[in-house]
Amino acid sequence: MENGSGIVISIGTKAEMIKCMPLMAELQKQKKGYWFIHTGQHSLKDSYEKFEIKKPDFVLSKVPEKNNTKFWSKINKSSILWTFMTIYKIRKIARKIKPKYVIYHGDTMSSAATAIATSSLLNPGRKWKNVHLEAGLRSGSLLEPFPEEISRRICDRFSDVLLAVSDLTENNLKKNMGFLSKKKVIKIGNTIVDSALITYEKAKKMYKMEKNPYALINIHRHENIRSKKRMKQIAGILKEIKINAIWPMHDSTKHYLESYGLMGSVKEMKNLRITPLEDYFKFIFLLANCKYLICDGGSIQEESLVFKKPCIILRKKTERPEGLGTGINFLTKFNRSYSKKLIGDIENNKLKNKKFSNPYGEEGLSKKIIEILK
Repeated sequence: MENGSGIVISIGTKAEMIKCMPLMAELQKQKKGYWFIHTGQHSLKDSYEKFEIKKPDFVLSKVPEKNNTKFWSKINKSSILWTFMTIYKIRKIARKIKPKYVIYHGDTMSSAATAIATSSLLNPGRKWKNVHLEAGLRSGSLLEPFPEEISRRICDRFSDVLLAVSDLTENNLKKNMGFLSKKKVIKIGNTIVDSALITYEKAKKMYKMEKNPYALINIHRHENIRSKKRMKQIAGILKEIKINAIWPMHDSTKHYLESYGLMGSVKEMKNLRITPLEDYFKFIFLLANCKYLICDGGSIQEESLVFKKPCIILRKKTERPEGLGTGINFLTKFNRSYSKKLIGDIENNKLKNKKFSNPYGEEGLSKKIIEILK
C-alpha cells in the first residue's frame, strides 16, 4: 500500500477489537487496504484470529499472555510511562506511512494515546484526519467511569471527524462547538450492533442452550471493585436472584472480592455458577439467551438493546443514558429495594416491555462508515 492511500486503525484492547472488527472485516471484503496497529494493551491474537481479521502490521509493545486487568484498572507509573511511549511510537508510524485517516475507538488509554500522537498538536501541517468511533459519550463525571471518561474527552478533543453513536451523543458534541468549529460531527450509530449480530451467528453453531432460565452477571468497573462498600452492596443485590445465575468473573473482581472477605458470601448462593472470563463468542451466546443481565459495564448496556434483554445497571451514573428510555435498561444507583423489585418483576414476567427502536442504529453501520470516509 502506498503512502497516503489508506487507513490506519489503532487498537489496544479486546473491547476495541470487538467494535472495530465489523469495519475491518468490511474493508477486507471490499479489498480496501488498511494498516492495523496493535498497541499491546491486551492480548488480541485469539480475537483477530477468531474474527478472521488480518494480523497487526505493527505491535508496539510486548503483549501480555493474558489481560492484566489489575494493571489496567488504575493509573500508575507503569501505565503513564506506557502511554507516553505509545504516543511516541504511533506518531513515528503515522509520519512514515502518511495515511488518509487514523481511526481509533472509544475510551481506552490506547485510544487517547493514538488521538494525541496523530493530532495536529504533535504533527503541524499533517494531511491525514483523525476519526473517533463512538464519539460524544458523557457520564457527566470525570470519576465515573475512570479513567474512561477522561480518555473519551481527549479523543473527541484531538479528532477531526467525530462519529456519534446517537442523537444524544451528537448533541453532546454540538454543545461544545467552541472547540469543534473545524470538526465534522456525524451521527452514524454504534458498530456494536454489527459486532454482536455477526458474533452471535457464529456462536449459535458453537454452543448449546442452558436447560433453565438464568441471569447473566458482569461486574468489573474500577470504581466499583475498588470500593468495599459498593462490593458489599453488589453482593447483597445479587442475593435477590432466585433463578440460576452465571457469572464469568474478571480476575480483578475476584481479587477484590477475596481481599474484602466477600467471596465466601457470594459462593453461598447455591443458584450461582462462577466461571472464568469467557471469550466474546461464548459471552454473546450467554447474553442473547439469558433472562436478564446484572452488570456495571458500558458496552454490555448496548448489547442488551441489540438482543432486547432487561439490564440492571449497578452504577451511580452511565454514559449511555439512551438505553434508559427503552424500558429495559435500569440505573439502580445501588438501591437494593429498587433492584430487588426489578429482579422480582423480571423473573415473574411482570416487566412490561414496550416496543423501541435501538437508539444505536441497526445492522450495516460499517458499510456506512466506509461510504462516509470516501
